[in-house]
Amino acid sequence: MSLEENMEEQLTYRDAGVDIDAGNYSVKLIRDSVKATYRPEVLGDLGGFGGLFALNSGKYKEPVLVSGTDGVGTKLKLAFLLDKHDTIGQDAVAMCVNDILVQGAEPLFFLDYLAVGKLEPEQVAAVVKGVAGACRESGCALIGGETAEMSGFYPEGEYDIAGFAVGVVEKSKLITSERVREGDVLLGLPSSGVHSNGYSLVRKIVFDRKGFKGGEYIEELGKTIGEELLTPTRLYPKVCLPLIEKFDIHGMVHITGGGFYDNIPRALPEGMAAEIRADAWEMPVIFKLLQEWGNVDWKEMYRTFNMGIGMVIIADADEARKIREHLAAQKETCYEIGRVIRGTCDVTIKGGVFHG
Repeated sequence: MSLEENMEEQLTYRDAGVDIDAGNYSVKLIRDSVKATYRPEVLGDLGGFGGLFALNSGKYKEPVLVSGTDGVGTKLKLAFLLDKHDTIGQDAVAMCVNDILVQGAEPLFFLDYLAVGKLEPEQVAAVVKGVAGACRESGCALIGGETAEMSGFYPEGEYDIAGFAVGVVEKSKLITSERVREGDVLLGLPSSGVHSNGYSLVRKIVFDRKGFKGGEYIEELGKTIGEELLTPTRLYPKVCLPLIEKFDIHGMVHITGGGFYDNIPRALPEGMAAEIRADAWEMPVIFKLLQEWGNVDWKEMYRTFNMGIGMVIIADADEARKIREHLAAQKETCYEIGRVIRGTCDVTIKGGVFHG
Protein backbone atom coordinates (compact mmCIF):
# COMPACT_ATOMS: atom_id res chain seq x y z
CA MET A 1 0.00 0.00 0.00
CA SER A 2 1.40 3.40 -0.96
CA LEU A 3 1.78 6.28 1.51
CA GLU A 4 -0.84 8.25 -0.44
CA GLU A 5 -3.38 5.43 -0.15
CA ASN A 6 -2.64 5.04 3.54
CA MET A 7 -3.34 8.75 4.15
CA GLU A 8 -6.88 8.64 2.70
CA GLU A 9 -9.53 10.00 5.06
CA GLN A 10 -11.10 7.34 7.27
CA LEU A 11 -14.80 6.81 6.61
CA THR A 12 -17.52 6.49 9.24
CA TYR A 13 -21.14 5.31 9.18
CA ARG A 14 -22.17 8.98 9.41
CA ASP A 15 -20.15 9.70 6.24
CA ALA A 16 -22.27 7.05 4.53
CA GLY A 17 -25.44 8.86 5.60
CA VAL A 18 -26.41 7.04 8.82
CA ASP A 19 -26.18 9.05 12.04
CA ILE A 20 -26.41 6.77 15.09
CA ASP A 21 -26.24 9.74 17.47
CA ALA A 22 -29.26 11.33 15.76
CA GLY A 23 -31.11 8.04 16.17
CA ASN A 24 -30.37 7.95 19.88
CA TYR A 25 -31.49 11.57 20.22
CA SER A 26 -34.76 10.70 18.45
CA VAL A 27 -35.43 7.98 21.01
CA LYS A 28 -34.80 10.49 23.80
CA LEU A 29 -37.30 12.93 22.26
CA ILE A 30 -40.10 10.34 22.01
CA ARG A 31 -39.54 8.42 25.26
CA ASP A 32 -42.11 10.32 27.35
CA SER A 33 -44.76 10.20 24.62
CA VAL A 34 -44.34 6.45 24.22
CA LYS A 35 -44.37 5.67 27.93
CA ALA A 36 -47.59 7.67 28.33
CA THR A 37 -49.36 5.01 26.21
CA TYR A 38 -48.42 2.06 28.44
CA ARG A 39 -51.17 -0.14 29.82
CA PRO A 40 -50.71 -2.22 32.99
CA GLU A 41 -49.98 -5.30 30.84
CA VAL A 42 -46.83 -3.77 29.35
CA LEU A 43 -43.58 -5.25 30.69
CA GLY A 44 -40.11 -3.74 30.43
CA ASP A 45 -39.09 -0.38 29.05
CA LEU A 46 -38.48 1.32 25.71
CA GLY A 47 -35.37 0.14 23.90
CA GLY A 48 -35.56 -3.64 24.16
CA PHE A 49 -35.28 -5.98 21.20
CA GLY A 50 -38.99 -6.74 21.44
CA GLY A 51 -42.08 -5.30 23.10
CA LEU A 52 -43.47 -7.32 26.01
CA PHE A 53 -47.18 -7.54 26.76
CA ALA A 54 -48.67 -9.90 29.36
CA LEU A 55 -52.21 -10.74 28.23
CA ASN A 56 -54.69 -10.76 31.10
CA SER A 57 -55.92 -14.28 30.37
CA GLY A 58 -58.18 -14.24 33.43
CA LYS A 59 -60.33 -11.63 31.74
CA TYR A 60 -61.28 -13.98 28.88
CA LYS A 61 -62.63 -17.50 28.61
CA GLU A 62 -61.52 -17.98 25.01
CA PRO A 63 -59.36 -15.03 23.93
CA VAL A 64 -58.79 -14.58 20.21
CA LEU A 65 -55.93 -12.35 19.09
CA VAL A 66 -56.61 -10.18 16.04
CA SER A 67 -53.78 -8.46 14.17
CA GLY A 68 -53.58 -5.93 11.38
CA THR A 69 -51.02 -3.88 9.50
CA ASP A 70 -51.27 -0.90 7.16
CA GLY A 71 -49.58 2.29 6.05
CA VAL A 72 -50.61 5.83 5.21
CA GLY A 73 -50.03 5.73 1.46
CA THR A 74 -49.44 8.76 -0.72
CA LYS A 75 -51.08 11.07 1.81
CA LEU A 76 -47.48 11.33 3.00
CA LYS A 77 -46.73 13.48 -0.05
CA LEU A 78 -48.90 16.22 1.45
CA ALA A 79 -47.02 16.04 4.74
CA PHE A 80 -43.75 16.52 2.85
CA LEU A 81 -45.17 19.33 0.73
CA LEU A 82 -46.54 21.26 3.70
CA ASP A 83 -43.79 20.20 6.11
CA LYS A 84 -46.41 19.10 8.65
CA HIS A 85 -45.79 15.77 10.36
CA ASP A 86 -47.77 15.77 13.61
CA THR A 87 -50.96 14.18 12.23
CA ILE A 88 -49.58 11.40 10.03
CA GLY A 89 -48.95 9.21 13.07
CA GLN A 90 -52.67 9.16 13.83
CA ASP A 91 -53.37 8.01 10.28
CA ALA A 92 -50.97 5.09 10.73
CA VAL A 93 -52.64 4.02 13.99
CA ALA A 94 -56.19 4.52 12.75
CA MET A 95 -55.76 2.44 9.62
CA CYS A 96 -54.70 -0.51 11.79
CA VAL A 97 -56.88 -0.27 14.90
CA ASN A 98 -60.02 0.48 12.88
CA ASP A 99 -59.40 -2.66 10.83
CA ILE A 100 -59.10 -4.99 13.82
CA LEU A 101 -61.99 -3.24 15.54
CA VAL A 102 -64.48 -4.47 12.93
CA GLN A 103 -63.90 -8.03 14.13
CA GLY A 104 -64.76 -6.97 17.66
CA ALA A 105 -61.18 -6.64 18.90
CA GLU A 106 -60.02 -4.22 21.58
CA PRO A 107 -56.63 -2.85 20.47
CA LEU A 108 -53.95 -3.93 22.96
CA PHE A 109 -50.66 -2.78 21.52
CA PHE A 110 -49.13 -1.14 18.48
CA LEU A 111 -45.73 -1.02 16.81
CA ASP A 112 -44.56 1.37 14.12
CA TYR A 113 -41.92 1.21 11.41
CA LEU A 114 -40.52 4.52 10.20
CA ALA A 115 -38.01 4.58 7.33
CA VAL A 116 -36.28 7.88 6.52
CA GLY A 117 -33.77 9.12 4.00
CA LYS A 118 -31.94 11.31 6.51
CA LEU A 119 -32.82 11.11 10.17
CA GLU A 120 -34.12 14.44 11.47
CA PRO A 121 -34.87 13.90 15.18
CA GLU A 122 -37.51 16.64 15.46
CA GLN A 123 -39.37 15.31 12.42
CA VAL A 124 -39.28 11.76 13.79
CA ALA A 125 -40.46 13.03 17.17
CA ALA A 126 -43.43 14.82 15.54
CA VAL A 127 -44.49 11.67 13.70
CA VAL A 128 -44.11 9.36 16.71
CA LYS A 129 -45.86 11.78 19.05
CA GLY A 130 -48.81 11.58 16.66
CA VAL A 131 -48.63 7.79 16.86
CA ALA A 132 -48.50 7.91 20.65
CA GLY A 133 -51.42 10.33 20.92
CA ALA A 134 -53.57 8.11 18.71
CA CYS A 135 -52.59 5.04 20.73
CA ARG A 136 -53.66 6.76 23.94
CA GLU A 137 -57.01 7.71 22.40
CA SER A 138 -57.51 4.14 21.16
CA GLY A 139 -56.54 2.60 24.51
CA CYS A 140 -53.58 0.65 23.15
CA ALA A 141 -49.93 0.73 24.15
CA LEU A 142 -47.11 1.74 21.82
CA ILE A 143 -44.70 -1.00 22.92
CA GLY A 144 -42.07 -0.78 20.22
CA GLY A 145 -41.03 0.33 16.79
CA GLU A 146 -38.18 0.82 14.40
CA THR A 147 -36.67 3.93 12.85
CA ALA A 148 -34.49 3.02 9.88
CA GLU A 149 -32.19 5.60 8.32
CA MET A 150 -31.81 4.54 4.69
CA SER A 151 -29.39 6.96 3.07
CA GLY A 152 -29.84 7.21 -0.69
CA PHE A 153 -33.10 5.27 -0.63
CA TYR A 154 -35.52 8.06 0.30
CA PRO A 155 -34.95 11.73 -0.55
CA GLU A 156 -33.99 13.94 2.40
CA GLY A 157 -37.08 15.09 4.28
CA GLU A 158 -39.17 12.14 3.10
CA TYR A 159 -40.09 8.93 4.87
CA ASP A 160 -42.53 6.04 4.92
CA ILE A 161 -44.44 4.72 7.90
CA ALA A 162 -46.24 1.46 8.55
CA GLY A 163 -48.10 0.26 11.63
CA PHE A 164 -48.88 -3.07 13.25
CA ALA A 165 -51.72 -3.55 15.76
CA VAL A 166 -52.73 -6.51 17.90
CA GLY A 167 -56.05 -6.74 19.72
CA VAL A 168 -58.11 -9.30 21.58
CA VAL A 169 -61.75 -10.36 21.52
CA GLU A 170 -63.70 -13.00 23.40
CA LYS A 171 -64.41 -15.78 20.91
CA SER A 172 -68.16 -15.55 21.58
CA LYS A 173 -68.06 -11.83 20.67
CA LEU A 174 -66.00 -12.28 17.50
CA ILE A 175 -67.69 -10.42 14.64
CA THR A 176 -67.78 -12.23 11.30
CA SER A 177 -70.19 -12.25 8.38
CA GLU A 178 -71.92 -15.45 9.51
CA ARG A 179 -74.76 -13.78 11.42
CA VAL A 180 -75.68 -11.09 8.89
CA ARG A 181 -79.25 -11.62 7.71
CA GLU A 182 -81.71 -10.19 5.20
CA GLY A 183 -83.36 -7.10 6.67
CA ASP A 184 -80.41 -6.14 8.88
CA VAL A 185 -79.84 -2.40 9.10
CA LEU A 186 -76.60 -0.63 8.14
CA LEU A 187 -75.66 2.24 10.45
CA GLY A 188 -72.97 4.69 9.39
CA LEU A 189 -70.62 6.65 11.62
CA PRO A 190 -69.20 9.85 10.11
CA SER A 191 -65.63 10.10 8.87
CA SER A 192 -63.35 13.04 9.67
CA GLY A 193 -62.70 13.66 5.98
CA VAL A 194 -60.87 11.81 3.24
CA HIS A 195 -59.02 9.70 5.86
CA SER A 196 -56.03 7.92 4.23
CA ASN A 197 -57.34 6.41 1.01
CA GLY A 198 -57.58 7.62 -2.55
CA TYR A 199 -54.77 10.14 -2.28
CA SER A 200 -53.24 9.23 -5.62
CA LEU A 201 -56.50 10.43 -7.20
CA VAL A 202 -56.70 13.38 -4.78
CA ARG A 203 -53.24 14.56 -5.76
CA LYS A 204 -54.04 14.08 -9.46
CA ILE A 205 -57.08 16.32 -9.07
CA VAL A 206 -55.80 18.91 -6.62
CA PHE A 207 -52.20 19.38 -7.71
CA ASP A 208 -52.05 18.24 -11.33
CA ARG A 209 -55.43 19.38 -12.64
CA LYS A 210 -56.18 22.36 -10.37
CA GLY A 211 -52.57 23.42 -9.93
CA PHE A 212 -52.91 24.05 -6.19
CA LYS A 213 -49.83 24.23 -3.96
CA GLY A 214 -51.57 23.33 -0.69
CA GLY A 215 -51.89 26.75 0.93
CA GLU A 216 -54.91 27.97 -1.04
CA TYR A 217 -57.85 28.99 1.16
CA ILE A 218 -61.07 27.32 -0.03
CA GLU A 219 -64.17 29.29 0.96
CA GLU A 220 -66.48 26.26 0.94
CA LEU A 221 -64.17 24.43 3.35
CA GLY A 222 -63.37 27.34 5.62
CA LYS A 223 -59.68 26.34 5.59
CA THR A 224 -56.83 25.73 3.19
CA ILE A 225 -56.94 22.73 0.91
CA GLY A 226 -53.80 21.40 2.59
CA GLU A 227 -55.36 21.62 6.06
CA GLU A 228 -58.43 19.77 4.85
CA LEU A 229 -56.50 16.99 3.16
CA LEU A 230 -54.17 16.47 6.13
CA THR A 231 -57.06 16.02 8.57
CA PRO A 232 -56.17 12.74 10.30
CA THR A 233 -58.20 9.56 9.99
CA ARG A 234 -60.85 9.20 12.69
CA LEU A 235 -60.19 6.69 15.46
CA TYR A 236 -63.28 4.56 16.12
CA PRO A 237 -62.36 2.31 19.13
CA LYS A 238 -63.59 4.71 21.80
CA VAL A 239 -67.07 4.96 20.32
CA CYS A 240 -67.39 1.39 19.00
CA LEU A 241 -65.93 -0.80 21.77
CA PRO A 242 -68.81 0.00 24.16
CA LEU A 243 -71.27 -0.86 21.38
CA ILE A 244 -69.59 -4.22 20.78
CA GLU A 245 -69.80 -4.97 24.50
CA LYS A 246 -73.39 -3.82 24.97
CA PHE A 247 -75.23 -4.74 21.77
CA ASP A 248 -75.70 -7.71 19.44
CA ILE A 249 -73.74 -6.56 16.39
CA HIS A 250 -73.87 -8.80 13.30
CA GLY A 251 -71.17 -7.11 11.25
CA MET A 252 -68.89 -4.09 10.94
CA VAL A 253 -67.12 -2.45 8.01
CA HIS A 254 -64.19 -0.04 7.94
CA ILE A 255 -64.62 2.03 4.77
CA THR A 256 -61.07 2.26 3.44
CA GLY A 257 -59.54 1.68 0.00
CA GLY A 258 -62.26 0.37 -2.29
CA GLY A 259 -64.92 2.55 -0.70
CA PHE A 260 -68.44 1.17 -0.39
CA TYR A 261 -68.34 -1.23 -3.30
CA ASP A 262 -65.32 -3.26 -2.19
CA ASN A 263 -65.50 -3.04 1.61
CA ILE A 264 -69.15 -3.71 2.49
CA PRO A 265 -69.20 -7.10 0.66
CA ARG A 266 -66.39 -8.26 2.98
CA ALA A 267 -68.95 -8.25 5.82
CA LEU A 268 -71.69 -10.07 3.90
CA PRO A 269 -72.32 -13.83 3.78
CA GLU A 270 -73.02 -15.67 0.55
CA GLY A 271 -76.46 -14.87 -0.84
CA MET A 272 -76.68 -11.41 0.75
CA ALA A 273 -76.15 -7.93 -0.67
CA ALA A 274 -76.47 -4.34 0.55
CA GLU A 275 -78.61 -1.45 -0.59
CA ILE A 276 -77.30 1.99 0.41
CA ARG A 277 -79.20 5.27 0.42
CA ALA A 278 -76.72 7.99 -0.48
CA ASP A 279 -79.15 10.69 0.66
CA ALA A 280 -79.21 9.33 4.23
CA TRP A 281 -76.29 11.55 5.26
CA GLU A 282 -74.85 14.89 4.26
CA MET A 283 -71.83 14.36 2.06
CA PRO A 284 -68.86 16.47 3.27
CA VAL A 285 -67.96 19.36 0.99
CA ILE A 286 -64.48 18.04 0.18
CA PHE A 287 -65.95 15.11 -1.75
CA LYS A 288 -68.25 17.36 -3.75
CA LEU A 289 -65.27 19.54 -4.66
CA LEU A 290 -63.08 16.58 -5.65
CA GLN A 291 -65.84 15.21 -7.86
CA GLU A 292 -66.39 18.59 -9.51
CA TRP A 293 -62.73 19.50 -9.94
CA GLY A 294 -61.82 16.08 -11.33
CA ASN A 295 -65.05 15.39 -13.24
CA VAL A 296 -65.05 12.00 -11.51
CA ASP A 297 -67.97 9.63 -12.10
CA TRP A 298 -70.04 9.27 -8.92
CA LYS A 299 -69.69 5.50 -8.88
CA GLU A 300 -65.92 5.96 -9.02
CA MET A 301 -66.17 8.35 -6.07
CA TYR A 302 -68.02 5.78 -3.95
CA ARG A 303 -65.54 3.09 -4.93
CA THR A 304 -62.52 5.24 -4.05
CA PHE A 305 -63.51 7.36 -1.03
CA ASN A 306 -65.47 6.99 2.20
CA MET A 307 -67.77 9.87 1.13
CA GLY A 308 -68.33 10.87 4.76
CA ILE A 309 -68.95 7.43 6.29
CA GLY A 310 -65.90 5.85 7.89
CA MET A 311 -67.41 2.95 9.84
CA VAL A 312 -70.53 0.83 9.24
CA ILE A 313 -72.33 -1.26 11.88
CA ILE A 314 -74.73 -4.03 10.85
CA ALA A 315 -77.46 -5.18 13.24
CA ASP A 316 -81.10 -6.27 13.16
CA ALA A 317 -83.67 -3.48 13.07
CA ASP A 318 -84.52 -3.52 16.78
CA GLU A 319 -80.89 -3.59 17.89
CA ALA A 320 -80.03 -0.86 15.38
CA ARG A 321 -82.67 1.35 16.96
CA LYS A 322 -81.16 0.78 20.41
CA ILE A 323 -77.68 1.55 19.09
CA ARG A 324 -78.87 4.81 17.59
CA GLU A 325 -80.56 5.79 20.85
CA HIS A 326 -77.39 4.95 22.78
CA LEU A 327 -75.20 7.00 20.44
CA ALA A 328 -77.64 9.93 20.52
CA ALA A 329 -77.40 9.94 24.32
CA GLN A 330 -73.61 10.10 23.92
CA LYS A 331 -74.04 12.96 21.42
CA GLU A 332 -72.50 10.80 18.69
CA THR A 333 -73.81 11.19 15.15
CA CYS A 334 -75.11 8.05 13.47
CA TYR A 335 -77.03 7.54 10.22
CA GLU A 336 -79.23 4.68 9.03
CA ILE A 337 -77.70 4.31 5.58
CA GLY A 338 -79.12 1.06 4.21
CA ARG A 339 -80.27 -2.52 4.57
CA VAL A 340 -79.14 -6.04 3.81
CA ILE A 341 -81.05 -7.64 0.97
CA ARG A 342 -80.80 -10.87 -0.96
CA GLY A 343 -78.15 -10.83 -3.69
CA THR A 344 -74.64 -11.81 -4.65
CA CYS A 345 -72.47 -9.89 -2.16
CA ASP A 346 -72.77 -6.71 -4.20
CA VAL A 347 -73.66 -3.14 -3.25
CA THR A 348 -76.33 -0.95 -4.80
CA ILE A 349 -76.33 2.77 -4.06
CA LYS A 350 -79.47 4.82 -4.58
CA GLY A 351 -80.67 8.33 -3.79
CA GLY A 352 -78.79 11.59 -3.85
CA VAL A 353 -76.68 11.71 -7.02
CA PHE A 354 -77.77 8.18 -7.93
CA HIS A 355 -80.95 7.59 -9.86
CA GLY A 356 -81.72 3.90 -9.66
